[in-house]
Amino acid sequence: MTDLLLAIETSCDETAAAVVGDDLVVRSSVVASQIDLHAPFGGVVPELASRAHVELITSIVEQALADAGIAGTDLSAIAVTSGPGLVGALLVGISAAKALALGWGVPLVSVNHLEGHLASVYLSETDVPFPHTALLVSGGHCMLTRALAPGTYTLLGETVDDSIGEAYDKVARYLGLGYPGGPVLDRLAATGVDNLNFPRPMMTEGYVFSFSGLKTAVVNYVRKTPDFIIEDVAASFVAACMDVLITKIRRALDEYGDAAIAVVGGVAASPILRARAQELADEYGSTLLIPPQSLATDNAAMIGIAGWQKFAAHGESDRRFGPQPDLRLTYTSS
Repeated sequence: MTDLLLAIETSCDETAAAVVGDDLVVRSSVVASQIDLHAPFGGVVPELASRAHVELITSIVEQALADAGIAGTDLSAIAVTSGPGLVGALLVGISAAKALALGWGVPLVSVNHLEGHLASVYLSETDVPFPHTALLVSGGHCMLTRALAPGTYTLLGETVDDSIGEAYDKVARYLGLGYPGGPVLDRLAATGVDNLNFPRPMMTEGYVFSFSGLKTAVVNYVRKTPDFIIEDVAASFVAACMDVLITKIRRALDEYGDAAIAVVGGVAASPILRARAQELADEYGSTLLIPPQSLATDNAAMIGIAGWQKFAAHGESDRRFGPQPDLRLTYTSS
């Protein structure tokens, strides 16, 4: 008989719950986005995010259980994101998870949101090969790792300033394109021309990322060019971002020779990145591990998978844990 786990995710602006089996099959996944709430402000407002989580968390959990056709008493464990993220938002999910675990008498597992993203490859591929080169790109994170085994990673490099998703949002905001910036910039880029020669920061320097200079270059160009073509600006910006990401992955493949590439995080929903990553995988004869487009952004299904992996390896978490807004991955030496 399959054991079932309830996962809860409230690290930023999605209130999410999912039911996942110990066979890592997702029985239900419910995500309530707050994009419309935050769009007028051009980004996530932490106080509003926390309040929305409070209003939504009970109904989202109830919906996840109903969609899976189970009751809370049928669960074998609960997993919840403890960080990184917005402290108030995290606190809502953790408080709900602790109360439910106590009421139903089931173990509770604290999950690192970044490990959730890295585990999201299981949402499209049950047979995940290790080691593999993993790029995690989102609104808050940009890092290249090697996943040696579930829960075991080495860090190759990360951003020294903006994450790529943050750069997308800032450029889109400056261009008056609204929030979030990624989808609209990708749409415009698809009909534009990469002809503006924007810089590719740190592309030749190891595995470190930087996007603030690229963002500034776009802003400066637009200020100096009143008749700019917005599609070409988008195409040139996106091409610069993609060139940096793909070059870093290529460098890791050349150095370590991993047979698989993982691309995860909210930016992995980008059709342009997905296409470029597939081209690279085909070139190297590698397997591309990437979550379904609809589950690349924050969700609880990935937290459930990471939760089962952590529970199997380490058992229940100490229930005194609280929100850890700056939580990092635990790395092993390379």
